[in-house]
Amino acid sequence: MSRGIPLRKSLLVRLMVTSVLIAMCSVAATAWLAVQTTTRAIQEEQGQALADGTEILRQLSGYAATHTDWSGVEATVRALSARTRRRIALTTPDRVPIADSARHGTPLPPQAAATVDPLRTDTYSEPGAQLSGIDPRAVGPYRLTANERARVRKLALVRQACYRSGGYEAAVETAPSGRSVLTGAEGAVSDPYVSAECADGRLNTPMPTEEKAIAAVTSLVGTCLKREGMLSRPPLSVAFTVKGVELSYLPVRKAGNARSTAAEQKGGDCVAQARRRQLDPYVAPTAELFLGTGGSTLPRFDMSPANKAKVVAVTGLVLALTVAVTAVVATRLVRPLRALTHAAQQPPDRHVRVPVTTRDETGILAEAFNALTERRERLEVQRRAMVSDVAHELRTPLTNIRGWLEVTRDGTVAPDSELLASLHEEALILQRVIDDLQDLAAADAGTLRLHREPVRAAELLAQVAAAHKVAADTVGIRLVTRVDGDPWLDADPVRMRQALGNLVSNAIRHTPADGTITLAARAEDAGAVFEVADTGSGIAPEDLGHVFDRFWRAEKSRSRRTGGSGLGLPIVRQLTTAHGGTVTVTSEVGTGSVFTLRLPATAAPADV
Repeated sequence: MSRGIPLRKSLLVRLMVTSVLIAMCSVAATAWLAVQTTTRAIQEEQGQALADGTEILRQLSGYAATHTDWSGVEATVRALSARTRRRIALTTPDRVPIADSARHGTPLPPQAAATVDPLRTDTYSEPGAQLSGIDPRAVGPYRLTANERARVRKLALVRQACYRSGGYEAAVETAPSGRSVLTGAEGAVSDPYVSAECADGRLNTPMPTEEKAIAAVTSLVGTCLKREGMLSRPPLSVAFTVKGVELSYLPVRKAGNARSTAAEQKGGDCVAQARRRQLDPYVAPTAELFLGTGGSTLPRFDMSPANKAKVVAVTGLVLALTVAVTAVVATRLVRPLRALTHAAQQPPDRHVRVPVTTRDETGILAEAFNALTERRERLEVQRRAMVSDVAHELRTPLTNIRGWLEVTRDGTVAPDSELLASLHEEALILQRVIDDLQDLAAADAGTLRLHREPVRAAELLAQVAAAHKVAADTVGIRLVTRVDGDPWLDADPVRMRQALGNLVSNAIRHTPADGTITLAARAEDAGAVFEVADTGSGIAPEDLGHVFDRFWRAEKSRSRRTGGSGLGLPIVRQLTTAHGGTVTVTSEVGTGSVFTLRLPATAAPADV
């Protein structure tokens, strides 16, 4: 790891920590989802199994309540097994088989699921058994004959019609004993007017079959109470509901008699015992119910220590693989970055390159770094050359001025007008170099001020041509202007004359006598195009890419007076760029060169 980078800020460490956290979250989320899904499925399966078991117990309890033995239960057991896809087995309390949906010889589950006894049934197996523990379908001697059923139903329909005339709707339902019972008439019963008219008591009067059964159970209750030292003729309450005949003990309560509650409890117990004794001959004997799935008991879903160890081992393996893969990938990602860091920390003069080993973002970054290094190296070379060129350009006129002043001071040369003119020319050369450097510095810093105004291209070319006509005529060069159309541009006229003037001056220096320099302007694609073409010596192809470099000269041996300072063309490019335009050059050795300036055009002023 690179020295100076804290461990917590290392990219490798952060990638590994991130991957580990992601892996842990993924493992935890997957485990949680699996546990939740499995738990929900198990709960649903167990809930369905419990519901199926309750339904099986209810059906078999009903069979026992309506049959005196189990002789025909085999068909019922197999039908329930096929519907619930559960194994159902019935045995006596001492494990003697009664009926079994599994193949003969299949071992029974270790424990019975429930006991089938309609006289002591599960409180949730059948509605109506919650109070007495007796299945309401066990009616025994209370079952009405056909004539009695018809009579009771007729009475129920009459009372239903009476309630309906009073504005109350009641339903007629049939109890397990065959008695018709009205339900939903609570409002009519509490209404004194309707109750007085409709409740004649005939519907609730026991039928002969019921009277005989009630007399028998009353005798049994009396025997029980007598045995407990209580009344031999018990006060019993008889009610007929859709759940069957309800019998309850009503002890005589006396003021201050604290023993009445105990008597009520004993009386209730005697009633329950009497009813079971009365119904016992009419129901099937007690049986044990075994339930299973495919011959086995319902499985318990619990994670064993071995399974827990497997889960922990798999989780650890996932984390280990995550760390290993992350370490390999992160190392490959970090290696080029470290190389970049090492290269960037080297001294600027070394210009270290980074090998490009990948084609991904890191490889692109390495290529950009190498390109930046190359540009920095070129800039450094240009900077050194510029310093040398600036020193040379300033040294030459200063040396001439100093030499002439020294010989004049010594009296060797008289300070005549010719000497002063020479010194003045050297001072002008020095001033031009300094002005050019200032213009370039202002352009580089973005502080070059432009005073824009609408400029007519034809007038601009005429001014430039007039300014350089004397110099061109002096060396025998013809200066020509040509304008196609009437293009205008929004520009600083002084700076544009300076740019075009530099191009014309450069062309005059490189064009022999009897040559021609053409200044042309035209409109093109919503822009103004200026061209300065000469018939001079031209520029070699390998030098075209350097013509706008500062202090660059095609012929290094040229002096300041013959070859210029090397700042004219860079100033042209800076001024053109400041106006939002571009400058290009095409040249052919021995034929001449063409410099082209493309600038944004503008509409002519309204008053022109």
